Amino acid sequence: MKINSLTITPEILSIISGIDEFKGTWKVLGNLAPEQLTSLRRVATIESIGSSTRIEGSKLNDRQVEMLLSNLQIQKFENRDEQEVAGYAAVMSTVFENYQEIPLTENYIRQFHRDLLRYSDKDSRHRGEYKKHSNQVEAFNSGGKSVGVIFVTASPFDTPLRMQHLVEWTNETLANKSLHPILVTAIFVVEFLAIHPFQDGNGRLSRVLTTYLLLSTGYAYVPYSSLESIIEHSKEGYYLALRQTQGTLENDAPDWQPWVLFFLKALLKQKQRLEIKLEKEYLLLGQLPQLSVDILELVKSRGQVTISNIVTITGANRNTIKKHLENLALQKQLQKHGVGKGTFYTR
Repeated sequence: MKINSLTITPEILSIISGIDEFKGTWKVLGNLAPEQLTSLRRVATIESIGSSTRIEGSKLNDRQVEMLLSNLQIQKFENRDEQEVAGYAAVMSTVFENYQEIPLTENYIRQFHRDLLRYSDKDSRHRGEYKKHSNQVEAFNSGGKSVGVIFVTASPFDTPLRMQHLVEWTNETLANKSLHPILVTAIFVVEFLAIHPFQDGNGRLSRVLTTYLLLSTGYAYVPYSSLESIIEHSKEGYYLALRQTQGTLENDAPDWQPWVLFFLKALLKQKQRLEIKLEKEYLLLGQLPQLSVDILELVKSRGQVTISNIVTITGANRNTIKKHLENLALQKQLQKHGVGKGTFYTR
């Protein structure tokens, strides 16, 4: 993979830092009761399945997806849209429950594809098999109508070798930690979509694999906030970023920046949405995250504290502490005094 042309800008570093900070504090922020976490994941899963299939032309809204998921045991689907939703739900369940035991291999990617299309009558002949005919990337409007070809993909002849190289590069790069795992995931996705290894289902599978790679590299919060929903609401930017980067992949110095920035900003928005959801859950229950509880206890015992005091005693990230203090002040559980370095907090 020609990644020497990838420029790690201050903006990229800042976004990754924010995402990693949330990753590190998820165990604290996500300490809701199991039933609340289950509810959050169910909502996010419905959004993900609905959005990912609509990106590819499905017309089912989230309510219809929810109704279908509640009756999956019937395994009788009236149309292709319903078949695609059922298949996507099956693969997502496999990834959520088993990602720790699933290595990144071509065989597992083909298995994901087979399961993704397990209910699709039209795709029965090529489930889990690399493409035998040329295919192209099309964009679809909100009505499910194709608006044209946006990218010419790898030939059937080149596909097996390119997939082998992609999987090997991804595993080696993650193992030797020569590139941040979020950037590895971004590059994997754009190359996977450039290859378009299967006759159909590549877009949906790329988003399943994104979730799988993020979970596998420690981003345990991703099932609770829908990345697919964010992409659906930024479809023009999604296709544009893909096209801008994919059009340069054969060059000596590919331009990774358009796709990488789009991908990182989508992940940042995913994280921000989950933070908002968590805050609402805590407020509804009158609960506070553990770090907020610790801060309140610290203020109670000392009378007043500064951010530096809290960092020293708790060992928590400074920016995370700032966010908790802001929320506690908004909830009027703490009073903020002063500005800048002289700021301190009291009950």
